[in-house]
Parts: sequence; structure tokens; C-alpha cells
Amino acid sequence: MSQVLDELIRTAQALVTNGLVRGAGGNVSAREDDTMWISPSGFSFLDATADDYPGVSIQSGEIVRGQRRPSSEVLMHLAVYRRRPEVTAVIHTHPPITIALTAAGHDLRPMYPDCYVYLGPHVPHLDYITVTTPELAAAVEQVVQAPGVRGIVLRNHGTLTVGASIKEAYFRALAMEEQAVIQHAALQVGVPRLLTRAECAHLDMLGSEAYRRELLARMKG
Repeated sequence: MSQVLDELIRTAQALVTNGLVRGAGGNVSAREDDTMWISPSGFSFLDATADDYPGVSIQSGEIVRGQRRPSSEVLMHLAVYRRRPEVTAVIHTHPPITIALTAAGHDLRPMYPDCYVYLGPHVPHLDYITVTTPELAAAVEQVVQAPGVRGIVLRNHGTLTVGASIKEAYFRALAMEEQAVIQHAALQVGVPRLLTRAECAHLDMLGSEAYRRELLARMKG
């Protein structure tokens, strides 16, 4: 089995363990040369095996390996890889607190260092577009091409994170839901205090955070 595919499958299963997807929800993919390994349509991450994950040509969009149908969001994944050649992994989840908070009109904003370090100063929020459609794929492509975009909130739908490694995309997915949980809790007891621009800039100057970002971008397994 491809090492990339093996890591992708283990990461998909971890998303279930962490409550970011349920049932057959969500989809994940990883780039290996011109092939995009992507989760199969209709399968739980806990049930899908390596034989179930189809390989799709990023250039043509045709299935080049396997018999299963790719995730119904295959167009969205292809759009990201075609627009961002440095991206090697895309993770789409349905995190409940993020969906609830952003559907209620709130935007996710950094309130703790990990959110900023993993996701940057701003996570774009895309208003609802019918799932699995070419229109959604085109909208995501338009947003993800902006410099520095590491993740997107899809209102009333879920989240999408990208990374130079599978681990980086995975940690960004975790950080987004953790930010939503923290922000939601803060709203119950008062007015959330956000990190200031100066505080975020200070994080950028820390050698420890620069090392962590670099390590995560090239981490395997």
C-alpha cells in the first residue's frame, strides 16, 4: 500500500475519534504525484479500507485506480489541488460546534495561540452553497487561491482545511473546531476577548512557533 494512502486512512479514522465526522460524513484526500487519493462515497472512515479509496488523476479528473466511486465532493478537492500546487492534503469535516456557531452568524476569530499558529489571522467564511455541486467547487477555488488561506468555514455545511502534509491539514481541522468550542463557551459567560494584531505578530516572531510550523508542514505518519 502507498504510504501516503496509509497515512490518509489513519488520519480519516482519527477524525471520527475526535468527533469531527459521523457516519459516512466528511471526505479526505491526499496528493501523490498526479494522483489524488480520496475517500470513497458512502463509506464511513472506520469501514473504508485501502482497496476502497479510489485514485483520481488531478489533471483529468478520471479514476485511475480502484472501482469505488469517489467522494461526492471530488470536484471541490480537485479544485484545491489544481489551484494550490503546494497543497498535498485536503480535509473536509462536519464539526458540530463550528457549524452551529457560524450558522448563528458568528465568525471564527483567534482567541488562543494554536488557532492563530495553525490557521492564521483570518479564516474565510463562505455562505452556504448546495453541497457537491460545481458551484461549490468553484467558490472554494476562488477563496482558497488567496495568499495565506489554510482553512475555510462552509456555513451550514462544515469546514475545509489544507496542508503541505496530511498532518498539517489534520491539525488545522482540529484547531478550527477547538476555536469554535472555546468561542462558544466564552459567549455563554461574557464577551470573548480576541487576540490582538500585536499579539499575533509577536507569535510570528517566536522561534518556537516557526519551528513547529515548519515541522508540521513536512511531518509524515
